[in-house]
Amino acid sequence: MKLLAIDTSNQTLAVAVLEDEKVLAHFQLNRKMNHSLTLMPAIESVMEASGLKPTDLDRIVVAKGPGSYTGIRIAVTTAKTLAETLKIELTAVSSLAVIAGNIRTSKLIVPLMDARRNNVYAGVYRWENQQLVTELADQHISLTNLLDQIKEPAWFIGDASKFKEQIESTQLTALISEADELNLPNGIVLGKLGFLAEPIENVHAVVPEYLKRVEAEEKWLETHQLEDENYVEKI
Repeated sequence: MKLLAIDTSNQTLAVAVLEDEKVLAHFQLNRKMNHSLTLMPAIESVMEASGLKPTDLDRIVVAKGPGSYTGIRIAVTTAKTLAETLKIELTAVSSLAVIAGNIRTSKLIVPLMDARRNNVYAGVYRWENQQLVTELADQHISLTNLLDQIKEPAWFIGDASKFKEQIESTQLTALISEADELNLPNGIVLGKLGFLAEPIENVHAVVPEYLKRVEAEEKWLETHQLEDENYVEKI
């Protein structure tokens, strides 16, 4: 199976092409740039480097969030468009799972994204039988509340170094990564997780997983009662 992996959830742009889990080409950019302008050239670059044509692909995998609202939309929209146009499979993987997949350990893995005001986007993962499994579902949560729920030794990665002092002030046995190779999303990891994910039957039903409404939407909803909680997303 030939697969294209796409992640623009945050500042990092990661794209990779794999064939049966063998990496053919990989592109990674960790600068604050407009992903809407850089994503397609990056895809074209890895496709050319891999020696494949778009019609050679069997599957697209996209990081579906959480992360930057705009960034997630860019990747998800691009992935859906490619999958629909090429008539190939589409799978979606948690952006937090992509970061968690950077490290192989017997300990819990806690990928964090800074959501401001001492809140984080976080999940808790563990490797079991060569599979990355979810111990605590991805969510928008206060760091204090999250730390109270972790009862085992754990690796904290992603934006964890921003919260180093707070994490270390707990009674947890915590290892906090400051290494980019563990903290940044990686297209190769996304691709390998994408091989294991189930294809999505209805490509059009795929939506970003923000885990939290944007502030403007929350303020709007304070004065509007809706039967459909996804009204703003649909608009």
